[in-house]
Amino acid sequence: MSAPRAVLLDALGTLVGLDGPVELLAAELARRGAVVEEAAVGAALRAEMRFYRAQHDRAVDAGALEALRDDCAEVLRDALPPCAASLGVPTLREALLAALRFTPYPEVPGVLRALRTAGHPLVVVSNWDVSLHDVLADTGLGPLLDGVLTSAQERVAKPDPELFARALALAGREASRALHAGDSVEHDIAGAHAAGITAVLVDRDATARAPHGAAVVRDLEGLLALAAG
Repeated sequence: MSAPRAVLLDALGTLVGLDGPVELLAAELARRGAVVEEAAVGAALRAEMRFYRAQHDRAVDAGALEALRDDCAEVLRDALPPCAASLGVPTLREALLAALRFTPYPEVPGVLRALRTAGHPLVVVSNWDVSLHDVLADTGLGPLLDGVLTSAQERVAKPDPELFARALALAGREASRALHAGDSVEHDIAGAHAAGITAVLVDRDATARAPHGAAVVRDLEGLLALAAG
């Protein structure tokens, strides 16, 4: 009998989501004396997130992460109205970090436990900075996983098949005995296909169009049957 398949997993949008960051950031700013309309907060946060996505692979260790967070707070300051910008970078950084709260999707812990009980190695493959380890620990998902690879620490990002190859090595499986689940066609599905791994699109909003050859699930419950196949 073949060994259970490895299950490789994206993080944001697959395992965890963000809890209303615009509303939370507006509340954190108000708590610090700057009342800003949510539309303006949303525009500033989108600017910060664009910067973060372009820069997150700088954060290969704790020191680099601190520097990146300072730079993100500067981007946020420059995009906010004067009443909030005047709070200064240290206070804005504090407010930003307080507003970024990650929560596992409801089915995720149970699905991970079921997959591990069935013997499937579980490895996260994510375009994220070094802080992903803390996020997974804080949300209680860390102990349910067999490994975590971040693009920042590995210095290679999805969809490059090299990152998937390293995950397979960590899981101890060949590509033919693995699947990868994620919510990005560009990064997850294309990367898995390039690595010769079965691709699964996690389409929680039922809005995406999966390319030929990719399975589609609405949440991780759908992985249980696919992993067993």
